[in-house]
Order: sequence, then structure tokens, then C-alpha cells
Amino acid sequence: MLKNVAAVVGDHVAAFELGVISEVFGMDRTSAGLPRYDFAVCAVQPGRIPSTSGFAIHVEQGLDRLATADLIAVPAWTDRDVAPPAPLVAALHDAVGRGATVLAVCSGAFLLAAAGMLDGRRAATHWQYAATLARRYPSVHVDANVLYVEDGPVVTSAGTAAAIDACLHLVRRAHGATTANALARRMVVPAHRTGGQAQFIQAPVPASGGSDLGDLLEWVRQHLAEPLTVDQLAARAHMSPRTFARRFTAATGTTPHQWIIDQRLLLAEHFLEDTEMTIEQIAARCGLGTPDTLRHHFTRRRHTNPSTYRRTFHTRTTAGA
Repeated sequence: MLKNVAAVVGDHVAAFELGVISEVFGMDRTSAGLPRYDFAVCAVQPGRIPSTSGFAIHVEQGLDRLATADLIAVPAWTDRDVAPPAPLVAALHDAVGRGATVLAVCSGAFLLAAAGMLDGRRAATHWQYAATLARRYPSVHVDANVLYVEDGPVVTSAGTAAAIDACLHLVRRAHGATTANALARRMVVPAHRTGGQAQFIQAPVPASGGSDLGDLLEWVRQHLAEPLTVDQLAARAHMSPRTFARRFTAATGTTPHQWIIDQRLLLAEHFLEDTEMTIEQIAARCGLGTPDTLRHHFTRRRHTNPSTYRRTFHTRTTAGA
């Protein structure tokens, strides 16, 4: 279970990244039926910690606070080639050893890599730092195209706003899609963004096509039970299939086929949590056809099968059902 969360900072703190972690795990939203966490900020050296945004924060707790945390979050670190504090490295390894999860945001991946926690694992970081991380730590499988990666007990995210995606993923994993969606609505952010940070590296889709594509994506969400092909969608967008596929990938960071599957899985999560529909009915309503197809995609993307997911989260539905 996810109940106790600690954010740990070094000699500087990234204000926005710490703010995201605090927004998700530090606010009491029990009045809205959402979970409350025992949240704290701790530091290698407690006291006055300057931020990267020109102001300072006062941190009262030290590394001993990490000993009880279910989730330890590192809101960015440094991309410089410096050895991390040995007590912090030891505390992180101890936490993973007892079953805790460690989240590194943006350049926080450099701390985990230096600590040997990413050896042989996939990891994300800000696209600007990806090449440096891969060169400095060749045993780390750096993926510069994704918003976040979960590999074993470690979650790493790309820069800035991708921290929101990673945090909501952890909430979804612990409490289910309904809770994560309700929290996202309170924060006025997307509950799940499909695609990756590659869309921020290259030029975005031209503004002249943005609204048409946005309308199309909403239409698709309303027609997931129907057969949907690239040719059909391209015709609705008044583009050739090749142009449509290129613009779609530029705008969303993924292919039309994969985006549609992800939307169907999100809808399946809702039905599994909030309805008594059978697996067969859910597969049909989501446009996945058969229970076997639903199980295949669900297991591949969620690392669990639909029946297990339902047993885990069906009785936990709360606000926003």
C-alpha cells in the first residue's frame, strides 16, 4: 500500500518538481474521497535549502525520515558528474530492500544512476540530459522518448510536467484508475497522457491542424466500440493516410493504432472498477473484440490481467466514479 511519502532534496531544490510531488501527495483531499498520505520533505542536511527559482525553503527532517517511507521521491538532482552523499545512497538502497518505491524526476535519474540503482534498468530523464546520462552510465538503458518508466522498484520521469504523469501513475497503481482520474480532475490535468517527450523535441503539429485533430481525438473517444482504421480517421481529418499518421505522431508522440489501444484500455479500467459488466461485455464495449484480445493488451501494458485488476480495485472506487 502507498501511505507514507517522503521527498528528499540535496543542497538545492527544484521548486516546480517538488511542488508537483507536494501537490499530489502532500495535500489533504479526504473531503473529496481521495486518499491522504503521511507526507514530508527531508534533506541530506536539514535547514535552509535554496531553490533553483530564487527563493529558499526550510526543511526540518533529515534522512532518517526515509526509513518509514513507502515512496521516496527525488525532485530533480544535478547532471554534474559528482558522487552523491553516501548516507543518502545507503538510505535509498535500504528503502528498496524493504520494498519501497523510489521516484526520480528529471535529473533525479543521475542520482539513482550514480547510486547503482539503474544498472540494467530502463530509465527516463529530460530529453536534454538523455545523451549525457547514457554516456556516463552505459549500463543504464536510457529511453529519451517516454514521459516516465517503471522498472522494478524504480520510477523515473522526464522533465517538469512529466512528473505529474509519473505521480498519477503511482496513484493509479496503488488505488486504481478511478482515484487517479478523480485526483487529476481536482488538479485540472490529464489523467493519462499517451505518447512521449519526443513530441516536445521536434516541432509541434501546425496550429492550423490542431483544432481539427483535437476534435477528431474526442470523436474517437466517443466511438471506441467501433472498428477504427487509419484510413477512416484520415478521411475524417481530410488528410491522406500518410499525412494523417505523420501529424498524429507529431501531436501525440505515438501512432494512431497505439493511441486507440491506450484509450480502450483506459475505458476498460473504468468498466472493471465501476461496473458489473463481464469481461466479454467490456471487451466488446471497448472495441477490443474478444476477452483474449483484452487480456493480451491489458497484461502487456498494465502487467496484470483484467480479472486481477478488478479484484484489486473494484471495491476501492471512491470519488468521481
